[in-house]
Amino acid sequence: MFLKAAVNGGRSRTEHPTVPVTAEQIAADTAAVLAAGADVVHFHVRTPDGGQSIHPEALAEVLRAIRATAPGAVVGTTTGLWTCSGPEERYALVKAWDVLPDFASVAFCEEGAADTARLVVERGMVLESAVWTMDDVPALLASPTLHDNVRILIEPVEEDPVEAVTAARAMAGRILAAGVTCPILYHGEGPTVWPLVHAAAEDGHQTRIGFEDGTDLPDGTTARDNATLVRAVRELTTDN
Repeated sequence: MFLKAAVNGGRSRTEHPTVPVTAEQIAADTAAVLAAGADVVHFHVRTPDGGQSIHPEALAEVLRAIRATAPGAVVGTTTGLWTCSGPEERYALVKAWDVLPDFASVAFCEEGAADTARLVVERGMVLESAVWTMDDVPALLASPTLHDNVRILIEPVEEDPVEAVTAARAMAGRILAAGVTCPILYHGEGPTVWPLVHAAAEDGHQTRIGFEDGTDLPDGTTARDNATLVRAVRELTTDN
């Protein structure tokens, strides 16, 4: 089962003391989760005040640290609008990236997603497109980069685990019915993390795990670190 590790997102060290936030911490965590069984790593560049950034210099610092610590790692980052002032600045910042991640994620619930997705492809990065609700799916299916995606991320917003799994499966069904052939990845947040990992395994899809999404193991205890979460997925999918 293909597994992405999402090592930090916007989670703070007050929420969990081992969340990687500096370039060196993100690089060390990248090496650790890959050794634990992750296939690729998704990270968010963090600012000293705890925020998130897609500024070229900050991204380059993290990527250089990763490539020095974990040569050959396949890593990607976000293009989320919460990292900047809006779609125009996002486009300008991504265009200005001089050290490039291997892949970048674009959420089709956001304004300007299609333009950003096209820029990601034009700049030679691998594209992942994300949908959060069924309302996002038409924009994804209409996008000129639809068939350039390495995978489609389905990130249901429902907080109830049963509702989240149902929503993920409904979105996947509509996307597949439209002729999309790239892999689909389910992932949740908080209480829906493990139900969606299970659903992905049952449905033959990809999944992700990591502190961006949640800090708990399947038994409800808090994971020591991201690598522990990765190993838990590998144990679960091997047992199944």
